[in-house]
Amino acid sequence: MLASLLRTSLGRLRAIGFLEGISFLVLLGIAMPLKYLAGQPAAVRMVGMAHGVLFVLYVLLVVQVSVARGWSWRKALLALVVSVVPFGTFWAEKKLFQE
Repeated sequence: MLASLLRTSLGRLRAIGFLEGISFLVLLGIAMPLKYLAGQPAAVRMVGMAHGVLFVLYVLLVVQVSVARGWSWRKALLALVVSVVPFGTFWAEKKLFQE
């Protein structure tokens, strides 16, 4: 299942979007409270780095898929905007990234 998902650029976008969404929620819901409430800044450094890499991959894949599939600039912009909203990439998976 995963191998077939990763064969296409849209499949890769869907997979990275899921991972980026999870990393964003972990950053906001676990790492940030650990930093500010428990004095553990290492959690934000580790999760933040992973989230940053996934976010950059997500942005690059949105650009690649939007060009390859001829998405409108509005659809591409919406896919980018939802990535900065908690649970946004999960919404995009259901509403934007279906074939």
